Amino acid sequence: MAPAKPMPTVVGEMTIIWDFDRTIMDDDSDRWVVVEMGLTQLFNQLRQTLPWNSLMDRMMEELHSQGKTIEDIINCLNRVPLDPHIISAIKSAHALGCDLKVLSDANKFFIETILKNHGVYECISEIITNPTFIDKEGRLRIFPYHGSTLPPHGCDLCPPNLCKGLVLNQIQDSMMETKRVIIYIGDGGGDFCPTLKLEEKDHVMPRKNFPLHHLISKSSVPIKPKVHEWSNGEELNKILLHLIHPITTNPAD
Repeated sequence: MAPAKPMPTVVGEMTIIWDFDRTIMDDDSDRWVVVEMGLTQLFNQLRQTLPWNSLMDRMMEELHSQGKTIEDIINCLNRVPLDPHIISAIKSAHALGCDLKVLSDANKFFIETILKNHGVYECISEIITNPTFIDKEGRLRIFPYHGSTLPPHGCDLCPPNLCKGLVLNQIQDSMMETKRVIIYIGDGGGDFCPTLKLEEKDHVMPRKNFPLHHLISKSSVPIKPKVHEWSNGEELNKILLHLIHPITTNPAD
């Protein structure tokens, strides 16, 4: 019997940047924890009084005051379902040699925990999001990406805590010599700024009938990258593998 042919691989020329909430995860990770851990009433009371990251940090303080542990939060996050087609898309793109990054306005602890639970954390080369740490009392702390260590970004398209367009420019600068193609996958209004910074060789995949899709559709500014709409995990998987396929190379027989 002839040995099976190895899987074709991408020749190191594609970077896939994923949003997280309502993209990799079909729900919102902050909303999931707030609802599942009984914080909805307090969250709604404080919603108009605090910036989002400070509000989520306050929710973690409340859980700690109730005697909830980091393990309790992990167990809550481990109940988050991911669409099997999304998991397949991540694993397939990684196996084909693509560089996968997450660029999200969620937070590092939530994202890492969910990705690890579903066995795809090792597929991601970098997670760029609002930072977290566990303090000496065992409380999860959540901070804005543009906080005490990073200057304000000054972008009127993005929330104060994170300009994804600025981050995308940094990613582009880091790979100027390689001429890599970027595929950007997202759904929210915060994904519009980086979309405007993509080039004609790149691709953007907005989730259909979500804010990014609407902003692209009505944009008065030309959208340079090729636009590919998707509605669910199955469509995302098919489109992504189709985009990757043209730059894959089969090893010689």
